[in-house]
Amino acid sequence: MDIERTLAALTLPEKAALVTGHNGWFTAAIERLGLPALMMTDGPSGLRKQVTSSTDFNDSVKAIAYPSSALSASTWNEDLMRQLGEHLGTEARAEQVSLLLGPGVNLKRSPLGGRNFEYLAEDPLVAGKLASAYVQGVQSQHVGVAVKHFAANNRENQRFTASSDMSPRALRELYLRTFEIIVKAAFPATMMTSYNKINGVLNSQNKHLLREILRDEWGYHGAVMSDWGAVANHPQSLRAGLDLEMPGKGQASIDEIIRAVETGELDEGTLNKSIRHLLHVIQDWAPAAEASTYDHAAHHAFARQLADDGIVLLKNHHDELPLEPGKSGQVVIIGELAEHPRYQGAGSSHVNPTTLKTPLEALAASGLKANYYPGYRLDEDETDEHLADAALAAARAADHVIVFAGYPAASESEGFDKNSLMLPENQTDLIGSLAKANVHTTVVLQNGSAVEMPWVHSVDAIVETYLAGEAVGEATWDIITGKVNPSGHLTETFPLRLTDTPMAPTFGQDPHHEYYTEGIFMGYRYYDTHEMHVLFPFGHGLSYTTFEYTQMIITKNEHGATITFNVTNTGDRAGQAVPQLYVANHATHAPMPTKELRAFTKVNLAPNETKQVILKLNRRDFSWWCEPKQRWQADSGDYEIMIGDSSRDMRLQTKLTMDFKNSPAPVTEETYLSRIVADDQLRELFLETVIAPLQANEDTPSMLTATDQDGQLLALQNRLFLNMPLRATVSLGTPADLINNFIAAANQH
Repeated sequence: MDIERTLAALTLPEKAALVTGHNGWFTAAIERLGLPALMMTDGPSGLRKQVTSSTDFNDSVKAIAYPSSALSASTWNEDLMRQLGEHLGTEARAEQVSLLLGPGVNLKRSPLGGRNFEYLAEDPLVAGKLASAYVQGVQSQHVGVAVKHFAANNRENQRFTASSDMSPRALRELYLRTFEIIVKAAFPATMMTSYNKINGVLNSQNKHLLREILRDEWGYHGAVMSDWGAVANHPQSLRAGLDLEMPGKGQASIDEIIRAVETGELDEGTLNKSIRHLLHVIQDWAPAAEASTYDHAAHHAFARQLADDGIVLLKNHHDELPLEPGKSGQVVIIGELAEHPRYQGAGSSHVNPTTLKTPLEALAASGLKANYYPGYRLDEDETDEHLADAALAAARAADHVIVFAGYPAASESEGFDKNSLMLPENQTDLIGSLAKANVHTTVVLQNGSAVEMPWVHSVDAIVETYLAGEAVGEATWDIITGKVNPSGHLTETFPLRLTDTPMAPTFGQDPHHEYYTEGIFMGYRYYDTHEMHVLFPFGHGLSYTTFEYTQMIITKNEHGATITFNVTNTGDRAGQAVPQLYVANHATHAPMPTKELRAFTKVNLAPNETKQVILKLNRRDFSWWCEPKQRWQADSGDYEIMIGDSSRDMRLQTKLTMDFKNSPAPVTEETYLSRIVADDQLRELFLETVIAPLQANEDTPSMLTATDQDGQLLALQNRLFLNMPLRATVSLGTPADLINNFIAAANQH
């Protein structure tokens, strides 16, 4: 396609149609010029191609229901995330879909966030790297993505109008960082703006966000679409940098754009910018000429593999797990979720699964033999005494108890936030009673995000399956029986209590504003900095084997550092380690978290095998957003490099001093003596231009020339004087011209 020739041939009504969604899921077709309509579908965790223009989330084609993003991210496995993208791209291509709406990459700021199951992490690096691999995988199959939701969409209540109010630093370091990583690493076809505002400006109308940052600063060349119904003023959105309103308001949207151009409200040149972006999308992501098929069984097998890799073993007291088939005695399964599992989130990510394998259905193939008791009713909160008593009686006679617990779908969905982290009362009470009845109790969780666990110390094992997709049953038994060694690690902190979260007093309280008063201290950055006890820390995950980290070596220059170390599997089972590299910044005077994740990988190791791991840090990994300068700043000075198995489990640690060859800050009247003393060259210059003339002129007494009993200048060692700016020395008797001479000489030097 000749983009400019096509643009010139378009009429104003045709341009207005192109920037407006058509029939709910399509771009407009311009048959006269051979421009096809592109179809888009939801798809963070599976293809949700609508059969009709219906908005019924269940009205979609049969497709593979992959694990929710919460579980997929727990793999910490970029290769598997790319494969997930490839599988989704293959399915979308077979269904003649051009754009897959996903991945969802907003941060899990509060565990109450209703859409946390659909998002990847509380940390922007984990979310950014895993999402980049996903995007690359999808787009390798000639299907584009829509990375969502841009940006700071961290609550669901009043999501169409609420403003996410935060400092520029918090916005840059956390809530935009994920998107920046994806844009620069994976070149997504489209970006989807979120419903909310940022600091009072609706994101679909936010020129600073869409033009100045996304395009001018990050160099993004794809198209920008709105979330469904997120546009309040279409002409104003186009002026701000939006390209496509979805799903559009039909002819009313087209007429609105035509009228705006004719009245001068919208410049046609601005409209043409959006048309160019959309023409490139139409050219690059045209649908397959014909529908095709794919191997559903093979894709189901991959869904199982992905779940296997992501399930997190949170606790395994006394090596309760694995339960070896034929050697585990009498096993009892309790909980309605074993029969009717929560395997996906509710809302726009809902998938019509091809082959759902429940834990009860998959039990026979696992080799375990067990009796099943519902124990509770999932659609009720009150305890059913008959069900509970039957479960407890069975538990007392069993060698091992496995209880399935989690939220009912009605309490955890897109569109609204939760108001509690507690499981339903009947489940909480039942788990406590089961633990008293049998010390060998394992809890298997099916949930979208963090839960409180008042029973955590009473049970032997806890297995976090999140929402594990259509292979939930098979994957659950893979982990419990040890067929697969668990290797999932949390990408969010599980707090002890909701009240421990930094935003607990304010989250969702104001219908118009969400105040990010915690700033950059969100998630593990908050808990670790404040040395707070947590239920399970960020990055935590157990294995049926053990790993040892040794021999860390660091090489560095002014551009960054390379960290090399060894990981050894010291157990008797093959397993996967997840080394996490954290950096503690001691060089910067601005408030900093105690440590921040800056690199990670996943390593597969046979028993007694050792592998060398190499992780690289660049200048940006040492940087923070300096608001006065409005840029990233890396400060020379001391840092700590830590290699850990979680944010609370450091295995290797060493100090690192970095010199980034920065231009020194200018010396002014506000420069403190402490800085001058710390810099050898400035100290010598100060002695030469200020102290020496003062000492030579006995008629001009100054406190700066006072010495101790050893003849050393007090002003250059006394903390009272060191904590004083140059201008203050004038009031102590130092001639202003000497200070001015020093400042001029220092800056010239």
